[in-house]
Amino acid sequence: MIDIPDVLRNHAVAAGVDDWLDDLPLIVDRLRQQWDITIGRSRAGATEACVAEARTSTGEPAVLKILIPLKGDLARHEITALRVADGRGCVALLRDDPDLGAMLLERLGPSLFELGVPITRRHEILCDTAARVWRPAAGFGLPTGADRARQLADYITESWQALDHPCSERAIDQALACARRRAAAHDDERAVLVHGDVHQLNALRAGQEFKLVDPDGLLAEPECDLGTVMRGDPVELLQGDPRERARRLGARTGLDVTAIWEWGVVERVASGLHCTRIDLQPLGRQTLAAADAVSGLDLA
Repeated sequence: MIDIPDVLRNHAVAAGVDDWLDDLPLIVDRLRQQWDITIGRSRAGATEACVAEARTSTGEPAVLKILIPLKGDLARHEITALRVADGRGCVALLRDDPDLGAMLLERLGPSLFELGVPITRRHEILCDTAARVWRPAAGFGLPTGADRARQLADYITESWQALDHPCSERAIDQALACARRRAAAHDDERAVLVHGDVHQLNALRAGQEFKLVDPDGLLAEPECDLGTVMRGDPVELLQGDPRERARRLGARTGLDVTAIWEWGVVERVASGLHCTRIDLQPLGRQTLAAADAVSGLDLA
């Protein structure tokens, strides 16, 4: 029996795909037979997919993942990203069914969150792991960093109105301005495969290193990945100068600090609104509070 976490159910309902919840047991049974796998316990904490432990017919431990059928080709982009990464920096893909949004993945160890790694070391690991993903990926049909910036801008505008303005207008204006600048800065020649959602819950131990799960799959400037590191740990961000985190990430990777900061501004507002929309609290309130707090800052 597949257990569906409340936050995943809320996300599916908010996305208008309630029928997917009803069909999920049949989808799981179809994949069980098709891939000759044994399904184990469901994993709690997933917000955008049904995730369960599995074993192959040869006894190999694996993970079954079935994405919520949202708009666009999100499942295909994730599958493409995993194929291109080929197990380097990202979890290895064992089987896939793009039409069902389903993947069979290698089973990894605990996440950075579960391990309780201190924040400075955690950010170093996230930078180093994301950097292993970055590689040329032209011609695979992935959305670009410009697409991502415009999509987030549209989501921010619509969600802020729908949620009755849960953060300041100044934070929204700053995020939209940063999104415009990141869209304009996109350069196909510099763009690489990026994960798109680099945070401590998505970084899992793999032997002596870590690998990332749940890639969005984008062709973008690498600073885009560090924007998601900027949006995380919102309470800790405000315990010092928020700009110092961007400077540390830039020093670690040799990337542009302004681009890292601007992607962080956009991601923070969009994520705070998303968490609020699916009632993932207190993270939503904390993230929007951080967005308000940095809305008057620049890197000067």
